Amino acid sequence: MHLPHSRRVPGLATLSVLTLALTGCAITMPATQVEAPVTAQWQAPLPHQGTVGSLSQWWQQQGDPVLVELIEAAQAVSPSVAQAMARVESARAQRTTASAALLPKVDASVAASRGVSQPNVPVATTQTIGLQAAWELDLVGANRAVSKAADAQLQGTQAQWHDARVAVAAEVANTYYSLSTCYQQLEVARKDAASRQETARLAGISATAGFTAPSVAALARASAADGSSRVTQQTAACEIDTKALVALTGVPEVDLKQKLASALAKPAQAAPVSIASVPAQTLTQRPDVFAAERDVVVASAQVGSAKAQRYPRLTLSGNVGALRYSSMGTETNLDTWSFGPLALTLPIFDGGARKANVVAAEANYTQAVAVYRAKVRQAVREVEEALVNLQSTDARKQDAEVSTRGYAESLAATEGRYGQGLASLVELEDARRSALASQSAQLALALERNRAWVALYRALGGGFEPGN
Repeated sequence: MHLPHSRRVPGLATLSVLTLALTGCAITMPATQVEAPVTAQWQAPLPHQGTVGSLSQWWQQQGDPVLVELIEAAQAVSPSVAQAMARVESARAQRTTASAALLPKVDASVAASRGVSQPNVPVATTQTIGLQAAWELDLVGANRAVSKAADAQLQGTQAQWHDARVAVAAEVANTYYSLSTCYQQLEVARKDAASRQETARLAGISATAGFTAPSVAALARASAADGSSRVTQQTAACEIDTKALVALTGVPEVDLKQKLASALAKPAQAAPVSIASVPAQTLTQRPDVFAAERDVVVASAQVGSAKAQRYPRLTLSGNVGALRYSSMGTETNLDTWSFGPLALTLPIFDGGARKANVVAAEANYTQAVAVYRAKVRQAVREVEEALVNLQSTDARKQDAEVSTRGYAESLAATEGRYGQGLASLVELEDARRSALASQSAQLALALERNRAWVALYRALGGGFEPGN
């Protein structure tokens, strides 16, 4: 039975009015950009001895191709970089899925059958083809919020991938510099051990001839043994650093040692870095800060998505079909199509689940904002600390050089006096210890400065540029 035309129109009109009313409703989401106050200027002095165009080429500008090669090898085999790339691919797929929700979904179906459907009915062939479409009208912006969150998530994972590469580069560089310093320390230890061994030999001859007391020869032998032990200990430390570099880069140890033999003979110096005087500008180049900022956008969109679930949903579907029926040489074509239903789903009762989801999403947003602000503060701290360390090592460099030269001259003079019998072995050993300590301190200072440069490189984001 068909209803009169006047009875059918009010239902469609009511649905149309509700549709228009829902179209005018837009979910409200928390702010995607939040304030994270930082100081107007850096408190530590900036090392502006030179200018570089981009930190992404910083390693190449140091003039050490072996270091660049090792960093690239480590990034290629690093599990953290691989995991970060996998997260990027996953986020890219999720963004595609989220964007697809804004578009109609269309499926096609094809079927064919042959047989007898009823007794005493000839064999028939039936062929059908159809298209089915469904579309959820995003009236309040629920799907748009999900799509926005997926896009921000992708940007954040891309930044995290860059951060993983920077972290690997910094770890390789620190290990490489440590190994370089270790070999220099080993050379100093060998020369010191050779000097002690020669002193012990001469003291032994003198004691045998009765010119010096046996206790003096014993002290000289003890000093020589101490020097030899130091060489053994330093050699082990260099081997450990080498194996650490092998593990990081995946380069076979034999090949690595061949590369290091030439590279570490003349260690390259860290290239200078140009730093913006405005901290806020510098922090935009930090991938972890950028990723934390994207997390705020994601959390905001998730709040919007949770709120949207409390609003009515409007879906539209339709299909087009073609059927070909063939029996006893007779073919019958039956084409069908339908538009609808246009369905409005109204959430009425869910035991408070949707409201709880909104509360949870808002709590997650608050947490994301707090994490972002903490990341900003931590970034400022790391840059400031690296600047302080650079300034400190630079200020101590000249004093270390003067100290090393002074103790070396004192050792040479004491050795001369000892050879003439004007100084005791105790004086010689004291001068030797001071000279060795000053040389070791100078090498340690150079390593500290290189590590400060690496820390600054990482604190500045390692050449990260949002959007690239």
